[in-house]
Amino acid sequence: MNPLASKMVNAVLEILDFESLEPCLRSAVIKISHSRENTDLVLGLNDHDNYHEFCRLLSRFKIHYQLSEMMSMEGYNAWICLVSDFTLKSLKSWKWASSSVYYLLGLWSRMVQALPHLKGDFPGIIRLDELVPKILEGFISSRFDSLQTEFPDDLVEDPLDKIDVMQDQLDFYPHLCRFQEGVTQLDHLTTSNIGVLEIKLAWMVHIIAAILRIKGVSSGPNEIIDAELSARVLRLINAMDSGAYVQLDGSSPTSWCKSDEGGTYPVGLGVKLGRYGELSRQRLELAVLSFFQSFRKTCIGDQTMHSSKQLYIRLSELLGLHDHHLVLDVMVRKVATNFKCFSESEEVLDQTLTFFLEMASGYMTAKLLLKLEALQYITANHNRHFRFLEDHRSRKRTKFYCIIGSLVFMEDSIVKFRQSMDPFLQVFVNLESTSDHVFRSETVKCALVGLMRDLRGIAIAANSRRTYGFLFNWLYPAHTPLLLRTIVTWADAPEVMNPLLKLVAELVLNKSQRLTFDQSSVNGILLFREVSKFLVAYGSRILNISSQSDVYSAKYKGVWISLVVLSRAIDGNYVNFGVFELYGDRALADALDITLKMILSVPSAHMLSYRKVAEAYFSFMAIILEKYIRFVLDLDATTFEYVVGSLLSGLTIVGSNLVPKCAAAIDHLATFYFDHILMEESPPTPSILNFANQVAKYADVLHELKLTAVDLKSQKETTFGNWDGEETMPPDKQQHLLRCFDILMGDITRSLDTKNREKFVQNLRRFKKEFQGK
Repeated sequence: MNPLASKMVNAVLEILDFESLEPCLRSAVIKISHSRENTDLVLGLNDHDNYHEFCRLLSRFKIHYQLSEMMSMEGYNAWICLVSDFTLKSLKSWKWASSSVYYLLGLWSRMVQALPHLKGDFPGIIRLDELVPKILEGFISSRFDSLQTEFPDDLVEDPLDKIDVMQDQLDFYPHLCRFQEGVTQLDHLTTSNIGVLEIKLAWMVHIIAAILRIKGVSSGPNEIIDAELSARVLRLINAMDSGAYVQLDGSSPTSWCKSDEGGTYPVGLGVKLGRYGELSRQRLELAVLSFFQSFRKTCIGDQTMHSSKQLYIRLSELLGLHDHHLVLDVMVRKVATNFKCFSESEEVLDQTLTFFLEMASGYMTAKLLLKLEALQYITANHNRHFRFLEDHRSRKRTKFYCIIGSLVFMEDSIVKFRQSMDPFLQVFVNLESTSDHVFRSETVKCALVGLMRDLRGIAIAANSRRTYGFLFNWLYPAHTPLLLRTIVTWADAPEVMNPLLKLVAELVLNKSQRLTFDQSSVNGILLFREVSKFLVAYGSRILNISSQSDVYSAKYKGVWISLVVLSRAIDGNYVNFGVFELYGDRALADALDITLKMILSVPSAHMLSYRKVAEAYFSFMAIILEKYIRFVLDLDATTFEYVVGSLLSGLTIVGSNLVPKCAAAIDHLATFYFDHILMEESPPTPSILNFANQVAKYADVLHELKLTAVDLKSQKETTFGNWDGEETMPPDKQQHLLRCFDILMGDITRSLDTKNREKFVQNLRRFKKEFQGK
């Protein structure tokens, strides 16, 4: 096979962008017209690269040519028939040509979209109406045929698992489905193998979801078609979780029953998972979630409801679902069923949580959700029916309770909030009453880890001052002692400490100014004092921990989370730290001291080896040097050398996001030195004198730091060429260089205020342009 063939086809693609298309198209038409007799061409397309580039070439025809012009060309009938045959053969070879089919479907989609704009009559011309239904049928049939031969041995290689490729192909499908024959196969899905049937149904549901995603298609008569397609999926959803189908493997059907409180909840699922544990069933569930996403985006909401009147009228006739409230109720019930039945399927749970989160995140959709009985029962009884919440290690708990918190906070009711926190309150009461001996047990550990993950989800959802106030007042001072007790007891257990520290890191994060307390409130100070207690208790116990097998998990992860906690607390601007010194409170000093000890317990080589540790450290240094530089002024010689040396090492990591953080820290340090020592803006204090002595003692390190920061070596190579000094320059170039420096320092004063900095940056651009222009 000629290795240059694919490159030659690619070159033709490039030519098409610049040259007249008519000669190229005529040549291609003639070539393809004789392809059945042209053995070289047929053999050439057996090479995957050649085949792929040829598909790309075909897709370009409609991009560069109007459909009417293509139909007017000689040989069009032969060309379009051969392209149709070529497409059908490619669809059947989905394993070999999956990435190339995208371009073929794109060609057909663009031609179909151009049909409404086609003017005039073309007698004797083969119309697309005759070919596109075959393409649609071929697309579906090829997927179904592959199941008959591949199921079940190669099920893990199913195209449904390649989400990106599948979605790219299905994006073209709605435009082709203006020919309705493409979806009639939903009525003829029969097989004795339930797994094959589920995969076939998954394909059809994915196709219907793709049709609904294109809102422009849903207008006029097409709304009726969309309603009928949606009704089929909704009927399928009802059958999936009830009746004989669920009992195929011995499971009892799932149904929704009234609770004593007046709500409804899913019941009746036996111990056996039945078909819920089958991979084919899980793929069908993912397809249903894709359908829900498409329907929600295009047909749910006040505006979309108004523009989808015909759709809901038809849904009312078919299923009695006359508005979006009822459809949302179906979705929420399905979400609850997935939570209950798919505890073993990571992907189904992840996608269900993502869909639930998107529904809860939209303001209008969330308001609609709050009116549903099923949702009300979930928020009030979230810890009783969902088995995936029994896994204390699962991060899905945090995401789930973030959703629950968002919905509860949207009601803006302290009564509703306290009701929703009753399950957590019971856990706190049980743990607080546990004796010290039992508190170290495995059962308590699982309860603590789950509780920390759940509360973090609630804290993430508290995005406003009012909702954060709900949580803070509920948590402090009643329950914070349990957190401190947990640290004291479980400090050597990272599986407990990491979720707890992440909860604290979320509580001190001032996102959306949610921690902006009233002027007379002391909550900010109280919060920081608790944080200081946590850090001191944890840091003092972890300093001596050393693990030869996994030092990151045993120690370093807790260290970097602690750095994040203190960084967020200091950077939050909700605490006046001068109050602590004024009243002799050592909360800030103790937090800084223990944090410094934790930093020094990590070797500098390890600090840079672990990305998250390095990011947390350099972020902390940038914040502390900006907000509370006095911390650095009082450092001893060894510690000061460690800090400066680490900043120097951070600057040398090329292509890292650590460099801006290091540069920011150095900028704050240099600015303080310039303002308070060189310019003597403030009277010398013991701290300033200590800092000046440290700078003088380590002048060589600071000089190297300066050279690294400005990267003079790189400037020399890229801007000044091979110049080694002014004395080696010819006189005319020396004068030019002096003029360039005059430009650089023009209107620059001896200060580091913002205006002067901006002026220098502008001059630097002019300097570079002037110097390189010579």
